[in-house]
Amino acid sequence: MKQFVIVLIALFSATLVFCQEKSEPKTEFTKMYLPVWLEAQLHCLEVAEAMPEDLYGYKPTPESKSFAEQMVHIGYTIELLTKRYVQGMEVKPNTPDATTMSKSEIISLLKKGFAYTTNVIKTVEKSKLNETCVMYHSGNKVSRAFAFFYVQDHLTNHRAKANLYLRLNNIKPPEYTW
Repeated sequence: MKQFVIVLIALFSATLVFCQEKSEPKTEFTKMYLPVWLEAQLHCLEVAEAMPEDLYGYKPTPESKSFAEQMVHIGYTIELLTKRYVQGMEVKPNTPDATTMSKSEIISLLKKGFAYTTNVIKTVEKSKLNETCVMYHSGNKVSRAFAFFYVQDHLTNHRAKANLYLRLNNIKPPEYTW
């Protein structure tokens, strides 16, 4: 009987963990958006992995961000922009210093940012998505649902630059699959 109870508890715990990982978004929009977001996440992490650590400091011009700075900018602003525009939180930038971070620390930062936004995609309520917000740089008024596209567009802009940095170092970028 004791073994049966232990097995039952283990099965319940495993089911709970599995259900949390497989949680489905709450709205039709976020159900549609999640696979797009996950593909963008995967591609960005592949780009980050493709650059050798000794080239993370590479930048094509003195005015450009380094590869590490592009990746840190992506990882940090994914969460910041999600908080600001999707969730309507008051946040102030405080970007980590890429020059003090290793490749693995930068990839961890990327994963943290992606995990944060993925969780918001899965948990945000429709009423929140229907609210509007004003974009900081442009002044455009958009729905919070639309703000998810801004988060991804910003990520794509900086990922594309990082992709070019790979090419400039004769490294074939990961295949784009979307």
